[in-house]
Amino acid sequence: MTRVKGGNVAKNRRRKVLKRAKGYFGSKHRLFKTAQEQLFHSGAYAYRDRKQNKRNFRKLWITRINAGCRSNGISYSKFINGLNIAGIEVNRKMLSSLAIDDPKSFTELVSIAKEALKSGKKPEIKEENKKDVAPKKELSSKDYSKMTLTELKAIAKEQGVKGYSTMKKDEIISNLK
Repeated sequence: MTRVKGGNVAKNRRRKVLKRAKGYFGSKHRLFKTAQEQLFHSGAYAYRDRKQNKRNFRKLWITRINAGCRSNGISYSKFINGLNIAGIEVNRKMLSSLAIDDPKSFTELVSIAKEALKSGKKPEIKEENKKDVAPKKELSSKDYSKMTLTELKAIAKEQGVKGYSTMKKDEIISNLK
């Protein structure tokens, strides 16, 4: 049987691997076999570190929120619990940026959380802050089709639709009608 070398296909495949391995140290960017092995490892590291990056940022946000809470005389866990009781849903990334960039509004959130912890129920909005809150308008079934999936899920959550988190857009719309 005659020998088959692979020709252009094999050459292009190797060239693609070596191009991706550009910048690696030593033989890892020169030799195909070591370059390919290093790319396998690099892919695994990248996958692992994408997950770790999310963890690290969440840790950073929690640390910043905790620092803001401590300066307002409350612990982080009590603050988050108070926000949950008050029915305020703000993610940690936003709370962190509020704690750093806008301490005044963060202090308002802390006071709302403290009130909710004392009373054990959702505090009422004060008259001076009521003008800032836009009234919720009732939607007809026609308007649901123009809304995004996340907006529909929020409405379904408010109305107590069971299993809304796994539903598709059209299923949510039919359940809301």
